[in-house]
Amino acid sequence: MVYKLSPSALSLMEDCPRCFWLHYNKDKKRPDTIFPSLPSGMDSILKKHFDKFMEQNKLPPELRENKECKGCKLFDDKDLLNTWRSNFKGIVIKDKDENVLHGAIDNLLMKGKKLIVLDYKTRGFPLKEDTHEHYQNQVDIYNYLLRENGYKTEDYAFLLFYYPKEVLETGEVVFHTVLKKMKIDVKNAEHIWKRSLKLLNGECPKKHEECPWCTW
Repeated sequence: MVYKLSPSALSLMEDCPRCFWLHYNKDKKRPDTIFPSLPSGMDSILKKHFDKFMEQNKLPPELRENKECKGCKLFDDKDLLNTWRSNFKGIVIKDKDENVLHGAIDNLLMKGKKLIVLDYKTRGFPLKEDTHEHYQNQVDIYNYLLRENGYKTEDYAFLLFYYPKEVLETGEVVFHTVLKKMKIDVKNAEHIWKRSLKLLNGECPKKHEECPWCTW
């Protein structure tokens, strides 16, 4: 069997190997849960916001004054960026057995000839000390995909968090932003990818005791 996987699919594997195996081998999927529309709407607005500055060859104010972004500019190949942003296309690699790994990025920065993954995150509350760490595998996978496609990337990525700060008298909502710089590890991404295929081509894993869906 040939598999087509994404960072969210590999996240399911980390959460529960059995649910992951059943999803892709037996088409037994976890029931859909209600997904709030606000994050999706914010994602679309933020991409348009960043693209306006990209067309002006400027960084948006969220990044412009941050010393971590010194010497950076927004990736300016809009057609390619739109392909890489697409959930149906994205950045793709195939192995010798035609298995596919793909991911849809939010944005990229350029520093010299190297790319830097920039991912937006919207949340309702200020960050905890380890909030950004939950996205380590995701940024590792994005960098792995870019490098396997022949692009050079820096050894770090950025997560840009937005959360509500206050509502002005005019009714406008002001968001606070926090930029987190994360060291990336493409070997980690490669290991997760290979482990996922080995798991899918093996026997169904035993019930995960901490998984409510397995218990159900």
